This record gives sequence, structure tokens and C-alpha cells, in this order.
Amino acid sequence: MRPIRPTGTARRGRGARRPALAAAALAAVLTFTATACGPEEDVPSDKASDSAAGASDGKITIPEDLKDRLKEHGIDVEKWRDGAWKNWDQDKWLREAKDYINPIIEDLWNPDRMREAEKPPENPVDNDIPGDEGVTDPTPAPVEAAALGTPYHDDAPASGKLLFDGPKGPMVCSATVVQDPANPGRSNMVWTAGHCVHAGKDGGWYRNIVFVPSYNDAGLSAAELETASKEQIAPYGLWWGQWAQTSDQWIAQGAATGGQGAPYDFAVLQVTPEKGASGASLEETVGAALPVEFDAPAVPEIESMTATGYPAAPPFDGQRALRCTDRPGRLSLSENEPTMYRIGCTMTGGSSGGGWVAKGRDGEPALVSNTSIGPVTAGWLAGPRLGPEAEGVYEAVSEKYAGR
Repeated sequence: MRPIRPTGTARRGRGARRPALAAAALAAVLTFTATACGPEEDVPSDKASDSAAGASDGKITIPEDLKDRLKEHGIDVEKWRDGAWKNWDQDKWLREAKDYINPIIEDLWNPDRMREAEKPPENPVDNDIPGDEGVTDPTPAPVEAAALGTPYHDDAPASGKLLFDGPKGPMVCSATVVQDPANPGRSNMVWTAGHCVHAGKDGGWYRNIVFVPSYNDAGLSAAELETASKEQIAPYGLWWGQWAQTSDQWIAQGAATGGQGAPYDFAVLQVTPEKGASGASLEETVGAALPVEFDAPAVPEIESMTATGYPAAPPFDGQRALRCTDRPGRLSLSENEPTMYRIGCTMTGGSSGGGWVAKGRDGEPALVSNTSIGPVTAGWLAGPRLGPEAEGVYEAVSEKYAGR
């Protein structure tokens, strides 16, 4: 969950959005992949690759323009994959959308590294957030987080864990498989929080971002996980982010100790399997993908929302999937920004990015938000209300990979 310094009130509905926000520019990221486990493996460089999904042998070539861009930043691909990605100097912590890189480093996320990634990329906010009482509802009563039934895939097949590296080491969030309108039934799209892929105004893009559907599917204990195989921890494989996009508001305003980016704290990724294209999409592999609702009913009309995630901050350890269900209220952080949804929930950091599901306008379950912020006391969670900015990010990521 992401800490935000609140300052005031917000709009009351979709129709009250400022025109400038509706037309806000989107921040896109460009990424390449390169399979590389050892020094004897060379990254192909003599041919252009149409897409990560198009390589039958799992080896992905790097387009010349991307190699030139990396050279401009003083980045050597071979050194990067062999450990140079650990260099978090400001000049190497790439901030601009077009400079995002996420080469596949096969087996970097081994069982030990996946299990030990427990640090969320955030600090909690204060429990009581001041705001205009006209749009901020009373603080909800805590709702005790409940464990998903096992196997998790039977209970929430679209849910999973997001792993990535930051300046302080391996980090964790949660994420959800969502439908791709450009590739019906064959989606490789994942929804999460903006702060799970980008550090905001004072940082840049995180690295080695992978999605693990149904992480620890059997709900093994911490002791059991110490000897668990990669297949037990990641039964549906590891899916590396090859393209990601978040809002320009998050990049400009999001921050670890303050900022007003929370109402725009969302991100969408296109992913590809770590071991090379197998022909099956993520959606086909897990057998599920949620539709995304960008015009969810107003708060008074919603009976309940369910947030799912892998909380990692105490008292949780990040190894188990949990959920909370509650009737949402409204939370306002700024008089000029959208209100957020808020529910009672005891999940902690690490649940960030996890999908919120409710009935959409058609009465069917849909993703309507994602976990963004929560308090020190872990009594509630808040997530953005998805509007035209979120829809623009979603459509751009879908269109980028249309037909692939």
C-alpha cells in the first residue's frame, strides 16, 4: 500500500472530472527481453524480432534502436543481465517511460528468491485522513482478512503475486489477469498498482518485474516453502513484463512519503513467459481473466467489493493469499482529484495492486479498482475509482499488442 499526504476534497462522480484530466497524456514503457542464464549464452543481435511472443526458441533479439538507447544511458546488456541491474545510481534508475527496460534473466527468480521477497514498496498512512466531509465518508470498521481456499487457483484463478527489484532488494505486490479486448480469450495483460512498477516522482521504474499466477497455490506454510520446488511456488510459471504503462499523474505526483498520485495509482502490463513462448497465452494458461469496469456504479449503489492480495507486512509474511469483502465508502485526498473507494480490511503492505472485484453495470463480476493505500493500523484499504485515465492506459496497452 502506498502512503499519500491528503490535502482536501475531490469530485463526487464521473461527470465532475476536469476536462484536462480526461485528456491527460499516458506514460508508456518500452521493454525488451533476452534469455540469459550463463556466460556461454549470447543475446542474439543480428536479427530483428517482431515480438517477444514470436520467438520459437525462447531467444529474443534486441532491436537496434533499443540497443542504441541503452548505450545512451551507459548500459551494457550483457553486464546488465549479469548483475549491473543492481546499480541504482540516479542516472541508472531510469525514470522516463521510454527508457524502461526489463530483460528476462532466466532463473533469477528461483524458489529462495521468490520466497524471500517480502518487502512491500511502501509505508502506511495515518489511520485518520482529514478531508471534506462532503465527499469523505466515515472511516470504515476493520474487516478481518480471510484466507482463500486452496488451491488458490480454484478460488481466484486470475489473482497472483508481482515480484520485482528495487534499491533495497526484492519487493512484492499483488496483481490480476484481465481481459484483452484486442485478443479475446488470449490475454497476456495484468493489472496492478502504479507504485508496483514505478517509484513515482522521486524515482524510476522497478526492475525484473514478474507476475506469478496463483503463487503458492497449495497455501504451504513458511516451513514447507523452504523446501518447495519452483513448480510448487509458481505452478503456472513466471511471466515477465515486456510492456508496462501507468498514468502520467502517478509518475509526476506519486511518492513514498507524500503526493497526490493515489487516485491514479494503477498500471497495466503485457507479459510473456520466462521460458519462451509456448503458444498458450496467460489467460489460456490460468483459465481466467477479469473484465475491467471503467464506469462502475456510484458508491451508494455498490453493495460490496472484494479485495484480494498477498499481504507481506506484519503480521503477514507475503506467502498466503487473503481477501476482504466490505461495502465501500469514499475517500478524498485533494479537492481537484477523483475520490477513491475505501473498504474495511486488515491486509497490509504487499496487498497493493491486488484487484477489487464488484458487480459491474451488467451485473457480472468485474475488476473495478486495485489496492493503493492503507493505514498503520491496517484497518482499511483504499483504491482508485477507474475512469478515463485508467481506460486510456488499458486500451493503449491492449492496442500495442493487438493481433500478437
